Amino acid sequence: MASSPPKPKHRPLTPLRLINGVICLIVLISTAFVLLVYFGFWTAVPLRFFTVHHSRKLTSFYFGIWIALWPFLFEKLNKTKVVFSGDRLPVERRVLLIANHRTEVDWMYLWDLALRKGFEGYVKYILKSSLMKLPVFGWVFHVMEFIPVERKWETDESRMYEMLSSFRDPIDPLWLAIFPEGTDFTEQKCARSQKYAYENGLPIMKNVLLPKTKGFYACLENLRDSLDAVYDITIGYRHNCPSFLDNAFGVDPSEVHIHVRRICLSEIPKSEDQILSWLMNAFKLKDRMLSDFYAGGHFPNEGTETSLSTVKCVANFVLVIVMTGTCVFLTLFSSIWFKIYAVSVCAYLVSATFFNIRPSPIIGK
Repeated sequence: MASSPPKPKHRPLTPLRLINGVICLIVLISTAFVLLVYFGFWTAVPLRFFTVHHSRKLTSFYFGIWIALWPFLFEKLNKTKVVFSGDRLPVERRVLLIANHRTEVDWMYLWDLALRKGFEGYVKYILKSSLMKLPVFGWVFHVMEFIPVERKWETDESRMYEMLSSFRDPIDPLWLAIFPEGTDFTEQKCARSQKYAYENGLPIMKNVLLPKTKGFYACLENLRDSLDAVYDITIGYRHNCPSFLDNAFGVDPSEVHIHVRRICLSEIPKSEDQILSWLMNAFKLKDRMLSDFYAGGHFPNEGTETSLSTVKCVANFVLVIVMTGTCVFLTLFSSIWFKIYAVSVCAYLVSATFFNIRPSPIIGK
C-alpha cells in the first residue's frame, strides 16, 4: 500500500506557536513533577499502607487537577474543537472504555470526556511498558496504577490479572481504557493487518486494525460484576492525525470527533470465543463509521457533551501554578531538607517504577 503524501499542517508553526508550545511543555512537566513529589507521593505511598480506597481517592484528586490542564491546553489555548457524538452518557463511576488507536495521542483526548463527567483523576490506561521509562511521566503512570504491557500475552497475562484483580472493589471509581488494536494505526500496519485477515478469513478493514481479544477478555472476566457499562469510543481527526508535538504546538488537529456508544454488560457475551466475535463486529462498525466520517466530516448525533467552562479551567490552572510555585520556591530557597526530601522521593519513584513496587495495606483497605 503506497503511503499518502503528507498534508500541510492545519496551522503553521510560527515562532509564537513554538514558544507557546515550549512553555506549555515546561508547565506540564514541572507541575507533574511537583504534584507527584510533594503531594502524590504521600497519598500513593504512606497512606496506602493504611487504606487503599482513600489513597486512590486523594491521589486521583491531585492528578485530576493536573490532568485537567491537558484539555485546557487542547481546547482553550490551542483552539482545537472537540466534538462528542453518539449516546448521551449518564454520570457513571465504573466503566471500561475501548477505543480505536488512530495516533499516539488518542488517549489524551479520553481525558476530555472524563473531565466532563468529573472522573479525570480515575482514568487508568493499559499501555505499552516502554512509556513507563519516561522521566516524570512514567512515575506518574506508575502512581496512577496504569497497567504496562509488553504486548506478548505470555509475558503480560500474570501482571495484568494481578492488577485487574486489585480494581474489583466497587467502592473505587474506575475508568479503565484499553486500545484493542494494540498499536496505533499506520498504512503499513493496516496492510499487514489486511493480509493477515485475508489469509485467516477475517474481516478486511481499511480504517482500523484487527482487534486483539486477550486484554479485553481479561478486563471483562475480572471486572464485569463491578462495572456500570462499557463505552465503545471511535475517534476521528480533522485536518490531520496529530503527533504529540502537533498537539503541544497547536498546529494540528483542527477538530477531534469522539463518538461514544454506551453498552450494557448484559449485551456482551461471556465466553472468550463469543467475545472475540463481538469485538470483531464492534470494530467492523468502527471501520464503517470512520469511512463515513472521512467522507462527510462528522459522526452521527453530534452535540452530546457541553463545552468546558473557561472559568473552571482557568481556576484549576491558577491552583496548580500556585501549588507548584510554592513548592519550587521552598525547594530552591528554603531549608536544605526540602532538597534532600525531593531527591529522596525521586530515588524512590525511579526504583518503584522500575521494579513495579506498590505498597500493600497493613491495616484497612
